[in-house]
Amino acid sequence: MSYLLGVDTGGTYTDAVVLDEGEDRVIASAKALTTRPDLAIGVGGAIDAAIARAGIAPGQVGLVSLSTTLATNALVEGQGGRVALVFIGFDQGEFRRAGLEESMKGDPVIWVAGGHNHGGTELRPLDVATLRAQLDDLAGGVSGFAVAASFATRNPAHELAARDLIRQMAGKPVTCSHELSAGLNGPRRALTAVLNARLIGMIDHLISSCQGHMIRIGIDAPLMVVRGDGALVSATMARERPIETILSGPAASVAGARWLTGETDALISDIGGTTTDVCLLRGGLPAIDPLGARVGQFRTMVEAVAMRTTGLGGDSEVHLEEGLRTRLRLGPRRLVPVSLAARDWPGLVHDALDAWLAQDAVGEMDGRFALPMWRGTPPLGLAPREEGVVARLEAGPVRLADAVRTRLDLPALMRLVARGQVMIAGVTPSDASHVLGRLDSWDAKAARKAVTLFAKRRNGRGDRIAESPEVIAQGIIDQLTEQTVECLLEAAFAEEEGWHDAPEVLARHPLLRAGLAGHSGILRLNAELALPVIGLGASAPSYYGAVGQALNARMILPEHAGVANAIGAVVGQSAVHAEGLVSSPGPGLFVAHLAEGPARFNERDKAIERLRAALEAEARAKAVAAGVEDVRVTEHCDLTEVDVEGQPMFIEARLRIRVTGRPRIARG
Repeated sequence: MSYLLGVDTGGTYTDAVVLDEGEDRVIASAKALTTRPDLAIGVGGAIDAAIARAGIAPGQVGLVSLSTTLATNALVEGQGGRVALVFIGFDQGEFRRAGLEESMKGDPVIWVAGGHNHGGTELRPLDVATLRAQLDDLAGGVSGFAVAASFATRNPAHELAARDLIRQMAGKPVTCSHELSAGLNGPRRALTAVLNARLIGMIDHLISSCQGHMIRIGIDAPLMVVRGDGALVSATMARERPIETILSGPAASVAGARWLTGETDALISDIGGTTTDVCLLRGGLPAIDPLGARVGQFRTMVEAVAMRTTGLGGDSEVHLEEGLRTRLRLGPRRLVPVSLAARDWPGLVHDALDAWLAQDAVGEMDGRFALPMWRGTPPLGLAPREEGVVARLEAGPVRLADAVRTRLDLPALMRLVARGQVMIAGVTPSDASHVLGRLDSWDAKAARKAVTLFAKRRNGRGDRIAESPEVIAQGIIDQLTEQTVECLLEAAFAEEEGWHDAPEVLARHPLLRAGLAGHSGILRLNAELALPVIGLGASAPSYYGAVGQALNARMILPEHAGVANAIGAVVGQSAVHAEGLVSSPGPGLFVAHLAEGPARFNERDKAIERLRAALEAEARAKAVAAGVEDVRVTEHCDLTEVDVEGQPMFIEARLRIRVTGRPRIARG
């Protein structure tokens, strides 16, 4: 008998479940806090607890599958490593498109002449001398490189040459844009490559942590990783293309929700520590986003489940908005709850909270702490002010005001936060839940002190925002309910046709809200969500009852909802694909754009057949590397032709080969 082990690493918790393959049921589950910077502690703790509760030996595990929201959370919060972009054959106008300039956040860009045209013909030679000189000048300080060349999907020669030179000179990970997408949108391909390069270190660390613990305890089984479209891929492939793991956790939650409930038509809402992910299930399947996965402000070229991801979770930052009235807003940044920080550093947290509570006025940084996320050697390649902040944190966590001595230090601290080198602790919905008795996981006394301090803040009228910690705690929970309702309504309107306004506008329309509240006057208005909502996440039972009432919807909170992602990680199929293009740059000329460069033919069908053979070989090789058994090959061809004087004229053919199957399960 073989058992399946699913692991999901989120921003706050790492979950593990053991499924009996033969009986198709969950036999054990466990949770452990996600531990940063050493993820191995949390991953190992969850795996060990789940295996112990299942009463099995590690050697009986036949397959391990991993899903994660770390990549999604990093993009939502603007985190990731410092990278350099090698931009070949583009101009400044293209650099500003697709949010590419904004995404670089001041990281270095190396401008290099070169590139090809739409037919794959070289426009100008690659300027190797300039690239070499700028690599010399860069001299470290980045964790990786992204390379994007004009029309690289038609001819990748310049990206490949740049990649080889970077590896030779810098010895750092390199992401080529043509390896991630066959699309022509150069700036979006470059953006996708940049985000991939930022995430490599993070996902590599997670996979290494999981593999290392498997070896230590004697699990000899394949390790798979959930991709954003819900398919399972090998750990090796996930290491090379971590961008494809964005929406990995949400995609796994869809599979888990379907497996747990049997529902075929529903809205799935998964609340974690950092994000809330909403997806529509129709006929038992989610849709794939045709424009590419969008997370936060970024629209990538990564194929993924059509999911609306919002920076809203149990650990979201609580903002007091300016104005005469007291108004709260949650997210998008995740904070470490004060109650959790107090569990690990009780002396620092309680002493500081007591001192702040003894004062009449509440300072801007009161109630917050700065937590270093490195062990041993401090981060390298820092600006002078960043070095100053790091120096104050070398001995461990401190009050935020002790880390930030001047106003100019605050941007430096936030850059460290953006790179995941520092985290901030402050009041979150998790702390509010401790105050209201809904949660007792961490230090409830610290939570009460922190929320009491927050209640002492004053609005624009000079009044305290709440009379007691219970009042403001309930206000925080009510705000979480309100923003969750907004997420679900936006997702519903995004799927409806015939509306002129944007989903964000419609979700907040006063007539809709009156209908949901059952307004009855001269007009009688009624509205409800027509589909049930499946609530997932450890905190869903605490929050989602009120959400269902606000939407007049049936709320489904299945058993094991708190570990649905880990379940979904092992009930899916493995799938890999390869895609390519045949173009026609002139009459009687057909070009198959292959990985090794363009191949020219005099007949369309011969060009398509050559591309088909190359893509199928590539996809099958990926499937073998992923350990897929009993493969099934499917093909999809988009043929574009125009009618000229009654005769079809070939423009291009896009071919996609997909290989699917179950991952190989180790036995014996």
